[in-house]
Amino acid sequence: MQTVNIAELKNRLSHYLDDVRRGEEVVIKDRNTPIAKIVPLAATDDYETEEAELVAAGILRLPEKKGLPAWFWEDAPGGGVSVERIVEVIRSERDED
Repeated sequence: MQTVNIAELKNRLSHYLDDVRRGEEVVIKDRNTPIAKIVPLAATDDYETEEAELVAAGILRLPEKKGLPAWFWEDAPGGGVSVERIVEVIRSERDED
């Protein structure tokens, strides 16, 4: 397993991504404190090709949990989830970043 500081990673990103493609893991440090790890995707990982491309591009973030939350199934006036609740959830998700 390799370790690299952010500045070095930025300068030689392609080099480190080639190492990851070959199966190596890379630990990223910020001022010598480990903050993240880049690991190769396993052939058994449950990613669709298009989904994986969107994640890699930073366009899509995969859910932490599978399935819909319990509140989704609760009855709202008129049946289903209210528009207000949907907007509230979307805004709270956006605010997490």
